[in-house]
Amino acid sequence: MAVLVTGGAGYIGSHAVAALLEKGEEVVVVDNLQQGHREAVTGGRLYEGDLRDEELLDRIFRENEIDSVIHFAANSLVGESMKLPGKYYHNNVYGTLCLLEAMNRAGVKRIVFSSTAATYGEPESVPIRETDRTEPTNAYGETKLAMEKMIRWFETAHEFRYVSLRYFNAAGAHESGKIGEDHDPETHLIPIVLQAALGQRPHVSVFGEDYPTEDGSCVRDYIHVSDLADAHILAVERLRRGEASAVYNLGNGQGFSVKQVIDIARRVTGRDIPAVIEPRRSGDPAVLIAASDKARAELGWNPRRSELEAIIASAWGWHRARPQGYRG
Repeated sequence: MAVLVTGGAGYIGSHAVAALLEKGEEVVVVDNLQQGHREAVTGGRLYEGDLRDEELLDRIFRENEIDSVIHFAANSLVGESMKLPGKYYHNNVYGTLCLLEAMNRAGVKRIVFSSTAATYGEPESVPIRETDRTEPTNAYGETKLAMEKMIRWFETAHEFRYVSLRYFNAAGAHESGKIGEDHDPETHLIPIVLQAALGQRPHVSVFGEDYPTEDGSCVRDYIHVSDLADAHILAVERLRRGEASAVYNLGNGQGFSVKQVIDIARRVTGRDIPAVIEPRRSGDPAVLIAASDKARAELGWNPRRSELEAIIASAWGWHRARPQGYRG
């Protein structure tokens, strides 16, 4: 039996594909390659296409013995989602509906969903727990929450079972050095910092230094992308055992400020990385840290790469070897 990975040519999806292959799983990938990279798919069977293509989805389920789905495919830029909410609802929400309906036609009822901490919005407490209120402050988070709810209703109506994984800031690169983070445009802090270290951008912008944190800059929870991939496999195994649907946070449970990330990157790279203080961005909470004890207890998930210095070092190895990403 195979696992279908949607968005498996993307950053986190490609690491999940690699982890599944390392476990000896048969893997099928579908990706429209608008954001993903063909070179990032290290094995399995790749279908190039869109989830909104009903004929393609039916063909994928017909041609492969799929028993579980891991769903990554989505647009994920917060700023863009505020300017183009229609794009996000059509791709993320409607795309997920197409996937769920195709799964139902094929009799495949297990799905692991790549969700996000953006479903919480402004945190009511730190660390954030799965039982905290969900009030997204941007269209991206709102679509992810809508996708979670849709999957839950498919459980009620069609006996699906699911695991939704809400995670925080993915970072790092695969230990093989073959796959890493390559976005265009790049919006994530650690690759932006490393691009500055490589001289590909003049400086790193620090958006605000008057937050109620130790050094005034925002604090975030960083997790190695391979640890995230491991959690998705554990979630598939949970569903295969027939256990109940669930929602889990994934994070290290500790936070690092923007300024701390830059300082650690300077140590790791041995390079001067200029930083420029700029005004706050709208909607940036001061602190986002995950409580992930539920995932540890119920999934048996244990992050093995939790030191931020090691996470940044793995990313630095990727960016230094492939300064142009998959294009170089």
